[in-house]
Amino acid sequence: MLNRRSFLETIGGGFGGLAVSQMLAREATAAATERPRPEFNGGLHHPARVRRVIQLFMTGGASPMDTFDYKPELARLHGQKLGPEEKPEGFTALPGAIMKSPFAFKQYGESGRWVSSVFPHQAQEVDQMAFLMGMASKTNVHGPGTYMMNSGFLLPGFPCLGAWVSYGLGNLTDELPTFVVLPDAKGLPYNQKGPFSAGFLPAVNQGTVINASGKNPIPDLFAHPRYAFASRAADRAGFDLLHQLNTQHAAVTPQDTQLDARIRSYELAARMQLSAPEAFDLRRETASTRREYGLENATTEDFGRRCLLARRLVERGTRFVQVWSGPQGATGNWDNHGSIPKELPPIAASVDQPIATLLRDLRARGLFDDTLLIWTTEFGRTPFAQGGDGRDHNGGSFVTWLAGAGIKAGTSYGRSDDWGYQAVEGRTYCYDFHATVLHLLGIDHKRLTFRQNGIDRRLTDVHGHVVKEILA
Repeated sequence: MLNRRSFLETIGGGFGGLAVSQMLAREATAAATERPRPEFNGGLHHPARVRRVIQLFMTGGASPMDTFDYKPELARLHGQKLGPEEKPEGFTALPGAIMKSPFAFKQYGESGRWVSSVFPHQAQEVDQMAFLMGMASKTNVHGPGTYMMNSGFLLPGFPCLGAWVSYGLGNLTDELPTFVVLPDAKGLPYNQKGPFSAGFLPAVNQGTVINASGKNPIPDLFAHPRYAFASRAADRAGFDLLHQLNTQHAAVTPQDTQLDARIRSYELAARMQLSAPEAFDLRRETASTRREYGLENATTEDFGRRCLLARRLVERGTRFVQVWSGPQGATGNWDNHGSIPKELPPIAASVDQPIATLLRDLRARGLFDDTLLIWTTEFGRTPFAQGGDGRDHNGGSFVTWLAGAGIKAGTSYGRSDDWGYQAVEGRTYCYDFHATVLHLLGIDHKRLTFRQNGIDRRLTDVHGHVVKEILA
C-alpha cells in the first residue's frame, strides 16, 4: 500500500495526481480496517443525531435583556442606582443606573417564548428552538471570551470546536473543506483567525476562511487571465519541483503537520476547481429564495448571502460552517456601549430575516434531520446603563439557542436572576455547550483527546456535562 508522500513522489502529475493520490489513500485505509469511518457509522463513540453543524456567532456580546431574556423587573427599577459602587473587573466604565429595555417584548408560539421587537422574524420560529438561558463566561473581555466560546480556553493556542469536529469525524465529502468559516464582510472577529485555529491539532483541521462578499470567494483557486504562463504544463513543472521539496522536507521533519496540510490543501484545490464554482454560485438559487434570505436588501444582503452559502455548503457535504456577524472593534457589531436603542436595532436587523429563513429552509429541505443550527455570542451585557443608554460587558449571563437534529424544540434550560445580571439556575458554561454539541455528533467529549506536551487535551478541558434537558 502506497502512502501519500510515496505516491506523490512517483506520480509527478500535477493537480490530477494530487487528487487521485488522496482518493487512493482513503480507499486503502478503509480496506485495511474493519471499523467503518465515523461519517458512515453515525458517530465516533455512540450513534449520532447530527452529521453537520452551522454556527451563527454574534461578535461583541449580544444583549440578552434586549433580545431573548425578558426582565420586567428592569422596568420597575429603571433609573435606580442599584448596581455595584465600584468598577468591576472587566467593565470598561463605572456602572450606571438600572436600565429597562427600550424594546417591547411579546410572547410567541406555543412555547410562549418572550422575544423583543428587534427580532420579529426569529420570534416566529421559537417553537423550533431550545434556549440555554443561563449561559455564563469566566471573562467579560472580548478576546478571551471569544476564545472561550470557541476553544474552551481563555488563551490562544487551543483548537476550536470546528477543528475538534474535523479531527474527530473527518470529512463528509472529498470536494469541499470539512470546516468553513464565513466572516463578516466588515472584517474578522476578535483575535482575527484565532477562533478558527486548529491549535495543536494537525493543521489540516483549521477553518477554511471564505470571503463570501468578494468577487472570488476562494482566492487563487484559478490563475488570473492576465497570467498566460500559468498553464497546465506550468502546473506540472511546478508540482514536480514541489514534490521534490516536500519529500526532502518530510525526510527531515516527519512530524511536521504543516507539510501534510499543504499537500492536502493542493489535493482539495484540485477537486474544488470542479466543485466550488457550482457551490458558490448563488445565481443557481431561485429569485424567491434569494429574496427570502434578504439578498435584495442592503441591510441583510451580506449576512443573508453567507447564510444561504452555509446552507449550500452543508447540503453538499461540508461538516461544520461558522457564520460571523460583526467584526472586532467598537462599532458595527454587538458591542453596544454607546447606545442600545441606536446601535442594537441595525445589527439585529442585519441578521434577523436571514436567520429565520435559514432555519425554515433547512427544515423544508429535510436537512434538520441531521443538521444542527446554533446561535450564540461570547457574553452578555449589564442590566445597568453605561454612559447614557449603552450597556457594558457582562460574563454573568447570556443566551444561546440551538435548533435542528436531536434538539427538543420549544424548550429552555437555565435562568438568570431578575435583572439578567447573573445565571442562577442551570448555569451553563462553554464546556457544557461543547459537550452537548459533541454528544449530538456521536462523540463523548471525555474520550475525544489529543496528546500534547504530556497532557491528554480535550475541548472541554476537565469540565463539562451534556445538557440533556434540551435534547429530544
